[in-house]
Amino acid sequence: MVSPGILLVDKPAGLTSHDVVARTRRALGTRKVGHAGTLDPMATGLLVIGVEGATRLLTYIVGADKTYEATIRLGQTTGTDDADGEILTRATAESWVSVTADRVAAGIEALTGAISQVPSSVSAIKVDGRRAYDRVRAGEEVVLAPRDVTVSRFDVVAERSGDGFLDLDVVVECSSGTYIRSLARDLGSALGVGGHLTALRRSRVGDFDVDDAVPIDGIVETALLTPAAAAARVLDPMPVSTEEARDLRHGKRLLGQADRLVGSVAAAIDEDGVLVGVVERRGGDLKSAMNMPEETR
Repeated sequence: MVSPGILLVDKPAGLTSHDVVARTRRALGTRKVGHAGTLDPMATGLLVIGVEGATRLLTYIVGADKTYEATIRLGQTTGTDDADGEILTRATAESWVSVTADRVAAGIEALTGAISQVPSSVSAIKVDGRRAYDRVRAGEEVVLAPRDVTVSRFDVVAERSGDGFLDLDVVVECSSGTYIRSLARDLGSALGVGGHLTALRRSRVGDFDVDDAVPIDGIVETALLTPAAAAARVLDPMPVSTEEARDLRHGKRLLGQADRLVGSVAAAIDEDGVLVGVVERRGGDLKSAMNMPEETR
């Protein structure tokens, strides 16, 4: 039986996140596999995979901030807001006259910070139990509700002019739930020329970096991070004694120990370096919010 752990995979273009999960199941010989945050087939980069009992940690990873490297093409719109969709409009020569460097910078600034964003209609968001993209493919008109997100960095690192378009290579740091192709769409709309995404790579999820990820053909058990090592990157680690570990696993509270927490939750790690679970405050006590399956030694 494979050990529980967190796997960092550098997803190639052309595969869905579910494809990567399926390959992980086959490579490791287990069905209990999940991921923390979908990447579109066009996108590449970091996909965080949970294996066996470590899937319980994904709840604490999925909401982490993320970093993306992307290319925004101004001058064209597509039906999916990315390069996988059919081109719907092309900017006229007249519309480019007012697209100055200052206006591009102002458009990016308006999309930086706390913003309200409408996700793409072909996103994986569920509408009445069905994915939005499935409804669109079935011919339904889908308009998703705006959501509040935070874009902490939106920098242009290079640009290239083409025949009727302008490509911007950008780096975006953002909160979970931010759609980079929606940024491309909204920037192009604000400039009056349209826009969509032609490339997207996720380089960071919380403290997990794509430089530490394995390629799709490098999925082996030895590549797994232990649950304790992975949890310590996401949560404050809190050492617990053998007796405290036993109490937490049995659902007991650690009485009067709430002041040991720095934040709202912590990763309880026993004297053998094994993740017991995640603890939270309950009044002045500590209580398990999530327990890991006990490892056999």
